Amino acid sequence: MSDVASQEDLLARLKRKDFTAAVIGLGYVGLPLAVEYAGAGIRVIGIDSDGAKVRAIRSGQSYIDDVPSEMVKAAVDAGLLRVTSDYSALAEADTVNICVPTPLRKTKDPDLSYVVNAAEQVAKYLHRDMLIVLESTTYPGTTDELLVPMFEEKGFTVGKDIFLAFSPERVDPGNPQYSTKNIPKVVGGATPRCTKMAAALYGGALNLVHHVSSASVAEMVKLLENTFRAVNIGLVNEIALMCNRMGIDVWEVIDAAKTKPFGFMPFYPGPGIGGHCIPLDPFYLSWKAKQFGFESRFIELAGVINGQMPHYIVGKIVDALNRFKKSVNGAKVLILGVAYKKDISDVRESPALDILQLLTQKGAKLSYCDPHVPVLAEHGMHMKAEPLSAATLKKADCVVVVTDHSDFDYRLVARESKVVVDARNALKGKNGGKIIKL
Repeated sequence: MSDVASQEDLLARLKRKDFTAAVIGLGYVGLPLAVEYAGAGIRVIGIDSDGAKVRAIRSGQSYIDDVPSEMVKAAVDAGLLRVTSDYSALAEADTVNICVPTPLRKTKDPDLSYVVNAAEQVAKYLHRDMLIVLESTTYPGTTDELLVPMFEEKGFTVGKDIFLAFSPERVDPGNPQYSTKNIPKVVGGATPRCTKMAAALYGGALNLVHHVSSASVAEMVKLLENTFRAVNIGLVNEIALMCNRMGIDVWEVIDAAKTKPFGFMPFYPGPGIGGHCIPLDPFYLSWKAKQFGFESRFIELAGVINGQMPHYIVGKIVDALNRFKKSVNGAKVLILGVAYKKDISDVRESPALDILQLLTQKGAKLSYCDPHVPVLAEHGMHMKAEPLSAATLKKADCVVVVTDHSDFDYRLVARESKVVVDARNALKGKNGGKIIKL
C-alpha cells in the first residue's frame, strides 16, 4: 500500500470510528476524554500508573466530580473502555492522547518529565499510521522541538508515516454548562496532514473542532487563555488592596462596573489562585519568552500580586482577632472551603493550603469545613473536615471563608460566628461589625 493510500485509510477509519484510541493519564483531563470517546462508540484503552484509578474504573466508579460513575460503568460494561497500567497495550492503539501533568519545578521552570516518560513509552510501541496528540499544557515549541525528534529517531517521518499534533485541554472543573464534549477543541498539527488527522479524531466525539496552522499556535492558545485570567485576577486583586486602603467596597465597585454592556469583563478578587492551570501556565510562557530575550514583566507582576493574597488574608485574620483582644497564637481558626474553587473537590495549588500553613506558623489552632474534601492530606498536613454547624462555628475565634461552596449556609455563618473574614464576598448583604470583607 502506498503512503497516500495508507494515510487515506487511517483518515477513513477515524471518520467512521473504526479504530482504537489510547489515553495516557486518567485524571481531570484524560478520564472525561476517554468517556466521551467511548460514548461515541470508539474503542478506548485507558492507561494510568495509579493502580487505584485503574481499579476504580474497572469497577465502574468515577473519581472525577464532572464524570458520573454511570457513564464510566456504561463504557466499561459495553466493552468500549478498558484500563491498564501496562503500556504494552499501546501496540493495539491507532491514536494516543497524552494527558499527563506538567508541573513547575521550584525554580519556576517547566517540568516535562511526565510528558517525556509518556512519550518514551509511546515510542516503544510506535507503528506506522499512528496519531499522537499531546494535551498536557506546555510552552510553545514542545511538540516540534521535543516530540518530533523523539519519534523520528524511530525511523518514522512525522506527517507521512505517523502523525503528531497538540490540542490544549480546556476542562473547567465544576462548570455545569461546559464539558469536554461541548467546549470547542483547538487542534494544531506538526504538519497540515497531522492537523487533519487530529481534527478527524476529535470530530467523531466532540461537538466542535477549531483548526490552527501549527502545533506552536495551539500551545500558545492555552497559555494565552490562562495568562489572560491570571493577569486580570492580578489586576482586580491589586484594585481590591487599593480599595481597602481607601475605605471603598471593591465588590460594589465591580458590581457597578459590570453594568457597562461593552469594554468591561468582570473578574473578582480572592485569597489567591489555584488549580493546575492558572498558577502555572503564565510561568511556562514567561520561561519560554526569556529564551527569545523577551521579559514578560506584566505576567510576572501578576504572579507576584496573586501570590501575596494568602499573606493579605492572614493579615486580615490577625486584625480580626485583634478586635477581640485575641492573639493569633493559640486562636481557634475555622477555614470554610479548602478546594481551589467552589463546588469541586480539587485542592491542587489551592490558596487555602498557603493560608493554613501561614496560620500554622503563627501558632493558630486550625480546623476546616468542606463537604467536597472530607480529608486534607497536603504539604505535611493531615486534617479531617468538620460539619458546618452552629456548634462548630461558635467554638471558633475566627471563621474564614476561603472557598465559597454553594451548599454552605451563609446565614448560619453570619449568625453564629464571633467574627468572619470573607475572602469571597459570600456573605454579601450580611453586613455588620463582625464581617470583614477582603
